[in-house]
Amino acid sequence: MKEKQNRWPAGIKRTRQRESVLSVLENSEKPLSAADICSKMEKSGDVAWMSTVYRILELFVKKGMVIKTNVMNNEMAVYELNRFKHKHYAVCMNCHKIIAMANCPMEKFIPKLEDENFHVMGHNLEVFGFCEDCKPT
Repeated sequence: MKEKQNRWPAGIKRTRQRESVLSVLENSEKPLSAADICSKMEKSGDVAWMSTVYRILELFVKKGMVIKTNVMNNEMAVYELNRFKHKHYAVCMNCHKIIAMANCPMEKFIPKLEDENFHVMGHNLEVFGFCEDCKPT
């Protein structure tokens, strides 16, 4: 934990709740909703209002520490630590399970745009369906 505390970003006041949110995200393999983060904080003995967690997450997003992704046509927002890796996820339409994709299907995609000088800086890709547990019979 010492190593993580030494990497606290400059310009952000260090509080117990911010440390707890950051710790939850650092220890997560997948994006989490604010409710998931609150739940994990409570399990480790930290308590925070949901509104406080949202404010912390928005601050972390603004500072580039955390990536916010809206999935399921903006029905749900999930957050993950910015590990500076390009990732996409598939989301189960029933249980909202998030499954990481091993590749980016857009890697070799070349868009045909009217503006030939348009410089693409990024993209969003939403993949949804049913996980193994929820697939229709």
